[in-house]
Amino acid sequence: MKTEGRPTSPVAANANLPQTVSGSKALDQATSLIFETGTPRRTGVDLPEPKGRKSRLGSHAREGEIGLPGLSEPETMRHYVRLSQKNYAIDLGVYPLGSCTMKHNPRLNEKVARMPGFADVHPLQPVQTAQGALEVLSVLSHWLMTLCNMPAVALTPKAGAHGELCGMMAIRARLDKDGQSHKRRVLVPESAHGTNPATAVQCGFSVDEIPANDKGRVDMDALRTKLEGLGADSDIAGIMLTNPNTCGLFENDIIEIAELIHAAGGYFYCDGANFNALVGRVRPGDLGVDAMHINLHKTFSTPHGGGGPGSGPTVLSDALKDHAPVPYVVAGKDGFDLVEHADENSFGRMCAFHGNMGMYTRALSYMMSHGSDGLKQATEDAVLNANYIQASLSDVMTPAFGGTCMHEALFDDRFLKDTGVETLDFAKAMIDEGYHPMTMYFPLVVHGAMLIEPTESESKGELDRFILSMRSLAQRAKAGEVESFKQAPVYAPKRRLDETQAARKPVLRWTPPSETAEAAE
Repeated sequence: MKTEGRPTSPVAANANLPQTVSGSKALDQATSLIFETGTPRRTGVDLPEPKGRKSRLGSHAREGEIGLPGLSEPETMRHYVRLSQKNYAIDLGVYPLGSCTMKHNPRLNEKVARMPGFADVHPLQPVQTAQGALEVLSVLSHWLMTLCNMPAVALTPKAGAHGELCGMMAIRARLDKDGQSHKRRVLVPESAHGTNPATAVQCGFSVDEIPANDKGRVDMDALRTKLEGLGADSDIAGIMLTNPNTCGLFENDIIEIAELIHAAGGYFYCDGANFNALVGRVRPGDLGVDAMHINLHKTFSTPHGGGGPGSGPTVLSDALKDHAPVPYVVAGKDGFDLVEHADENSFGRMCAFHGNMGMYTRALSYMMSHGSDGLKQATEDAVLNANYIQASLSDVMTPAFGGTCMHEALFDDRFLKDTGVETLDFAKAMIDEGYHPMTMYFPLVVHGAMLIEPTESESKGELDRFILSMRSLAQRAKAGEVESFKQAPVYAPKRRLDETQAARKPVLRWTPPSETAEAAE
């Protein structure tokens, strides 16, 4: 339904729709909290009381109901299916979250992760019985070291921030080993990921921020000023730089940055969260990087966030390889083995065992099925898709910086100036269009930031649909349809929440209506 060449706003289209008694809207089935639906006296499983059992709880035995809801099997199934239908997913459409790489996870990877021997491997079983699993770790390590041109990799880190911690602990171990414990200052550009300064502080370093220039990259004049006149005996421990940075831009001066840091006797930690924009095209080891974590759950397609545990292997340079944590896999004439005990160089153990086996099998399946040429193409497609979105929207939205981007396109809110529509309103309106909003208000260095990462797994047709919707929203905002933005989303199962009150006064515990009534009296 269109008016004067522009789509009618959702509010106008939805104004006269009748409300249903059930609360459902066709296939959008209403569902209540499971505590509201179930009762303690109903159950989907009816088990007889065990015979001959004597309680050992004595006076501590529970006398009342536990308070958990009871549902029949069909009710339980329907409840969770209905909830799943209210959750946006990559299997439904484009998931444009910037800095998160929400791309398609090939089902082949999932099948491999569930193969017997991988799915049920136990960290305490004898290494002789886990040779296949250890070989997966060894082959995965080879791929990661080859792609990065780095001589060592620690697989134990379980997430990106854990990988950062690994890299900085290795740097500190090397400094302490060399009698340079006075080196405790770490330079962190403001365009780096927010976890970088936190990681540095946790490792006992102080943080010295480096500003960004007007192009969204490290201000080289500011960096040179901080390092001017410093020799190898300075207090500089290193730098933590994200590349591509949080603005989705490649740090063009990265080789000079590495040379300056090394000249000051420091080490170069690179945040590899955005390595999916470099794979097959750039090897971090060639840039002077000493340590870099790799998010397997982003770059190599393993499930992200609630879809599965993370994994953040950390590659290390020649200068740091001897300081890697244990355990790690070694190959010998009798097969594969795990080195479990740290020597005088290793900084020790980050966790009880290795990382997450399911992440290793998924990532290696992705690598081997794509091959080196396929991984390179995936990188190129990710960068191409991001630039296609940036170019297609640059006339109706405002790119934060000029020129081309890497794997994600960053816009700011200048195009909304004087419209009465705010960044948050724009995000809510995207929900009515059937899209999860892009990353909003991040990175913090850009006002009203809107960070879009299409990834390489989206076709041109899907991107065109997304672009059309974004253009329509931008045009409606400029046309003065403020009220429709303020009411959005109108098609979502739940309308806009008071997010400030939800953050300040969250209701974390459900209480029966009777309890609420009694409390009010």
